[in-house]
This record gives sequence, structure tokens and C-alpha cells, in this order.
Amino acid sequence: MELLSPRLFKALGDPSRLQLVLRLAEVGGTPCTVGHVAAGTDLDVSVVSRHLAILRDAGVIECVKRGKEVWCAVRTEALARTLRELADALEVCCPPAATCAVPPRPARGATPKRAPRGREEKKDE
Repeated sequence: MELLSPRLFKALGDPSRLQLVLRLAEVGGTPCTVGHVAAGTDLDVSVVSRHLAILRDAGVIECVKRGKEVWCAVRTEALARTLRELADALEVCCPPAATCAVPPRPARGATPKRAPRGREEKKDE
């Protein structure tokens, strides 16, 4: 799984797909059929199947076809490793001790004053 893969973030960024990942994770890594996964949601089996395909393509889950059924399981170790590596990379580039000076927000209703464009103040010499 690539650390900053847009495909990974897209897969995990959808609430329905995240719910499906959590549902698969709750069974402790035991593979489940698409129908079993769909039974725990209010989504149609075809929609669940499409969501699972996106998760599979992102490397979040693995699926195996057995006869007419497709069995899916979370790739727990790979997913945890990728998320851990991302957290480590963030801590290296942005240590917790580093602070960012964020300018205060203007008061509600107040508009920031700006100098007119093209006009510079004349300085006395």
C-alpha cells in the first residue's frame, strides 16, 4: 500500500466504505461474503459490492472468489502499517513541539482594512 496514495484516501474517505471496513474488522479478520457484509447495512448488495471493489483496489481489503460467492477480509496488518507510517512521517516533518503562528481571526462583521491598489503612501523626505 502506497503511503500517500490518493486511492487509499478516497477509499477511506467515504462514510459508507469506512462503515464496511469497520464491519469487516469487527469479525477479527475472518473473511465474510459480500451478502453478509451487506446484511449489516442499509445499502443494497450491488452498492456494497461496488464499495468493496474500491476498497480492494486501494489495498484496504482482499477478496477471494469461491464459486459464486466473493469473500472479503480487511488487510489489517498492511492497513495498520500504512497508517502508522503516515503518522510517523507527519511527526518527523511536523514535530509536536513546532508551533504555527496563526493570525487571529477578525471580529465578526469586521472587514480587514486594505490599502487601495495602485496607491502608495508618499513619504516625506
